[in-house]
Amino acid sequence: QVRLVESGGGLVQPGGSLRLSCRASGSIFGLNVLGWYRQAPGNQRELVATITRSGRTTYADSVKGRATISRDNAKNTVYLQMLSPKPEDTAVYYCYADKFSDPRDYWGKGTLVTVSS
Repeated sequence: QVRLVESGGGLVQPGGSLRLSCRASGSIFGLNVLGWYRQAPGNQRELVATITRSGRTTYADSVKGRATISRDNAKNTVYLQMLSPKPEDTAVYYCYADKFSDPRDYWGKGTLVTVSS
């Protein structure tokens, strides 16, 4: 079992910056993709960004050019930095992980990000 714990959420001003962290622990051998998804009130959970163990990244169109995902394999941690957040970025952000040879998806409990002045 993989345990994911997010940190870094809270109130962020529009045009400021946002940085989220997620540390994986537990059965972490074979971690492959790490990523971030988000869910705004009344909406479905959606992809924000993912990064493979080798560093290949994927971004949602809504955050391309504003967000950067990175990971530290030694620390089993994934980061999301977002510049100039907008009110529409307000959501609960969930950390995601999967593993080689394991069909399960792993999720953190989520961290609320509110973009408001």
